[in-house]
Amino acid sequence: MRSVLVILVGLLAGGLLVGPASADETAGGDPGDVVSAVPLPAPLPGRATRVLYRSTDTAGRPNTVSGTVIVPLAPPPGPLRLVSYAAGTQGLADRCAPSRQFAAGTEYEAPFVSTLLTAGFAVAVTDYEGLGTPGEHTYVNRAATAHAVLDMARAAQALDVGVPADGPVALAGYSQGGGASAAAAELAPSYAPELDLVGAYAGAVPADLAAVAAFLDGKPGAGLLAYAVNGFRAAYPDLPVDEVLNDRGRAILAETRDQCTGDTVARYPGTRTATLTRDGRPLTDYLDEEPFRTRVEEQRIGARTPEAPVLIVHSVADDIVPFDQDRELVERWCARGATVQFVPTPVPTHVGGAVPGFAAAVPFLEGRFAGREAVSTCD
Repeated sequence: MRSVLVILVGLLAGGLLVGPASADETAGGDPGDVVSAVPLPAPLPGRATRVLYRSTDTAGRPNTVSGTVIVPLAPPPGPLRLVSYAAGTQGLADRCAPSRQFAAGTEYEAPFVSTLLTAGFAVAVTDYEGLGTPGEHTYVNRAATAHAVLDMARAAQALDVGVPADGPVALAGYSQGGGASAAAAELAPSYAPELDLVGAYAGAVPADLAAVAAFLDGKPGAGLLAYAVNGFRAAYPDLPVDEVLNDRGRAILAETRDQCTGDTVARYPGTRTATLTRDGRPLTDYLDEEPFRTRVEEQRIGARTPEAPVLIVHSVADDIVPFDQDRELVERWCARGATVQFVPTPVPTHVGGAVPGFAAAVPFLEGRFAGREAVSTCD
């Protein structure tokens, strides 16, 4: 009997047994409040804790999100510096959640997170809404992902793991995580004004989802568009998604809801969305029409002004997230008076661009915590 209990405790600590949220987990409390916390055995250079915390969804309704807080094994002298880290595209199935993949040793963001831990940062990684918790994952939804990132920082500060309750915070993320980091930087002044946000790294930001959709259609990563459509349907159940799609389109949506990124990219390369709609028009046509147009426009990053300095790094030869829409994002932020350092990199492909992006991110974050003046390329 004792051995069974030990196994169950280990599974719970690893985040592998997560049932529906109880009433206590979904009712009451403030964004960032910790619902539960358990040690998370994970092959990382730090002590990890899996947390459930309160956040808010697209419409501002309370929800419960999971995540991981990791503190370095050998922290440097002084207060711990906290980075709220937004992971890139994981998939839509609960098993794809970063907290579960950290425990399993399969999280592809682990090398980047480990680099931050080795540099002496505490790292808080959100699983996002509906990824690892009940409900559907609202993939690339601006408000929901931004809330999850900012409330993850609040939750980390509330834990008894050594992170100062009122210490400085930075944000970091690439791809989907770059969008979440950028959106969080924009919303921080209004949504989490008490956070001492010193800077944000946002790599390969999907700032204009209509442009990203047009760019991906028919390309090797076209299957990721199904994630976005599923995310839209989860965030806005009133949208007539099923009326637009044919049988194959609805089948792909259902299939991808139980997939992680590698499965999806491998299964639907080169898919053209015109083959998924009832009338044979590509999905991008619908994004220009109501009621979809308004909802897509709500996801645009760049219509608000981040108060903290932001670093954007993007490959000029990105094959997933188009480069030009990030250049336009930088122009919009600069016009609003933001402090933005824009670093185009020649390293090809979306995956390839992540490496120089993170190489630039670490010294950028070090500088923000040290209080050095941020570089701006707006002029």
